[in-house]
Amino acid sequence: MSEKIQPSHIERDAYVYIRQSSMQQVRTRLEGQRRQYDFRERALALGFQSVVVIDEDLGRSGTGSAERPGFGVCWRQYAQGKWAWCWRSKHRV
Repeated sequence: MSEKIQPSHIERDAYVYIRQSSMQQVRTRLEGQRRQYDFRERALALGFQSVVVIDEDLGRSGTGSAERPGFGVCWRQYAQGKWAWCWRSKHRV
């Protein structure tokens, strides 16, 4: 366990938020997508018992007024104090 992650964190869920901005990226940038999914394994290795993967925003841009329901779920869970850690990475492959 990392010294930054305390037992009180482990008692809550870890979240992995996965997103790529376009359907073309979803189809062609598979290595970046795989790396994002690997954060689930990282969370488990750090001792989290429950890891929630939110990937419903794959292919949705983060700019403009685009709806991102997965981000909304992540944000609501955070506001309610339900998650301890959230992984999000943007890889350029």
